[in-house]
Amino acid sequence: MTKQWFKDSVVYQIYPMSFQDSNNDGIGDLAGITQRLQYIHNLGADVIWLNPIYVSPNKDNGYDIADYRNINPNYGTMQDFEDLLQQAHRLDLKIMMDLVVNHTSDQHVWFKESRKSQTNEYANYYIWRDPVDGHEPNNWLAAFGGSAWTYVPERKQYYLHMFAEGQPDLNWENPEVREAVFDIERFWLDKGVDGFRMDVINLISKPEGLPDVTEPVTAGTTMDFVADGHRLNEFLRQMNDEVLSKYDTITVGEMPSSTPEDAIKYTGLDSHELNMVFQFEHVSLSPNPDVRLGKWNDEPINLVELKASLNRWQIGLDGKGWNSLYWNNHDQPRAVSRFGNDQPEFRVLSAKMLATTLHMMQGTPYVYQGEELGMTNGHFESLEQYEDIESVNFYHEFVDEQKIVDSATMLKYLANMSRDNARTPMQWNNQQNAGFSNMTPWYAPNKNYTAINAENVLSDNDSVYYHYQKLIQLRHDSEIVRYGTFEAIDSEDNQVYAYLRHYKEQSVLVLSNFTDKVVTRDYGQTKFSELLINNYLDDQGTTLRPYESKVYLLTK
Repeated sequence: MTKQWFKDSVVYQIYPMSFQDSNNDGIGDLAGITQRLQYIHNLGADVIWLNPIYVSPNKDNGYDIADYRNINPNYGTMQDFEDLLQQAHRLDLKIMMDLVVNHTSDQHVWFKESRKSQTNEYANYYIWRDPVDGHEPNNWLAAFGGSAWTYVPERKQYYLHMFAEGQPDLNWENPEVREAVFDIERFWLDKGVDGFRMDVINLISKPEGLPDVTEPVTAGTTMDFVADGHRLNEFLRQMNDEVLSKYDTITVGEMPSSTPEDAIKYTGLDSHELNMVFQFEHVSLSPNPDVRLGKWNDEPINLVELKASLNRWQIGLDGKGWNSLYWNNHDQPRAVSRFGNDQPEFRVLSAKMLATTLHMMQGTPYVYQGEELGMTNGHFESLEQYEDIESVNFYHEFVDEQKIVDSATMLKYLANMSRDNARTPMQWNNQQNAGFSNMTPWYAPNKNYTAINAENVLSDNDSVYYHYQKLIQLRHDSEIVRYGTFEAIDSEDNQVYAYLRHYKEQSVLVLSNFTDKVVTRDYGQTKFSELLINNYLDDQGTTLRPYESKVYLLTK
């Protein structure tokens, strides 16, 4: 196993808008993050991933970038960023930027110029097409609902936007676009940032000729059709050759619809493209049986399906690539609500269980802000409580326009799956606005912040936070956790997730009970020499109590 620093690292993800407000305007900012660096350092993380902090109209909370070289004034100044970078590096914390280069904002100067005419300097920076029989060039649907095409009278053409109307897709077929992107990367790397998470990077190469998607046409089938285009490897190799290989970086590509085989093409040991992939397979389980509704559902995860997905990636990439390990992020509901049990009697146990299950796998773990506290979904009950463009758009599309579901049903789906669940302010203490801000926050804190907050968990030696700290330390101290091969056990067991890791002369056994029941499993754990970690105060051998998770070491 080739040893590279990103393989030894744990990443802590920050959604800047919701992390810490330092100037009491209700919006999280860079100075607020700097104030909290010691907290992240104490947890044991090695890398901080910042969601976009660039100038943006925030139609999609920063994933619509209007200026790649300047800081969103809501978050502070370039000096604030440089101070953050400096202070982070002093604590041996690396900074990974979020780079969005499949699309820009429609407020970016490139697009403002591009839309003026078919002959200007930036005319070919975006994907424009003539109308077909008086309508859109093809039947593609956008990820946030509606057509993926918008008409511009000045050009008498449509432009492509795989996401919101205000997020026009860049034309990567144009070498000038690629060079402009590479210059942006150099700008930030020269400042000292340590790498990039690249948003939907496998959408940058579109299918030749932009043909129609075959029926049924949905946002999901469109995404699957567009992903992993024929020039993607070429574009990523060029990016690596001209930029990334010149720096000591961490790079992760968000790649919806990717398979382990795809990931090996982009992150394989000989690919010279990216370090790892963010795949969506395990977080896309239990979709609605009505394909038109896509992910919008409130069914619990089936453990056998979850194991099959995670095992497939563990085994598929072993010795061939590298996994990114995550339960949740800014685009996903809270882990303990989606995969565990957020009821008071089981929340802490199941949060620890999920952490153990994931952190003992091969790959780089990602901890999303608040995950280490066991933060939960918001359990919102009305549409007015949602801010996320995806949630609001699909509610109107499915309830008001297409009348596929009624309001109550869609609200249940939103409560389960909306991205807003992850975007409520970080819960620092039980004071006003959860210690996030002294002013009314841009988004209301989860009502349970008085019970679930950093101040409380830091004063409790048995808290979720300290369990994460132990797991991270175990990873740092143990080569078998970082590099060991993966062996699945009893893949059809719908209650317990069990697997082995092997490295040199050692093996590790991981057992996780995903139910609220007491179950018995004998995998010879009494023969293992050492209990490395568990989420109960004692070990009852073959007995697994509700949401119990434990890890044993066997030395041959």
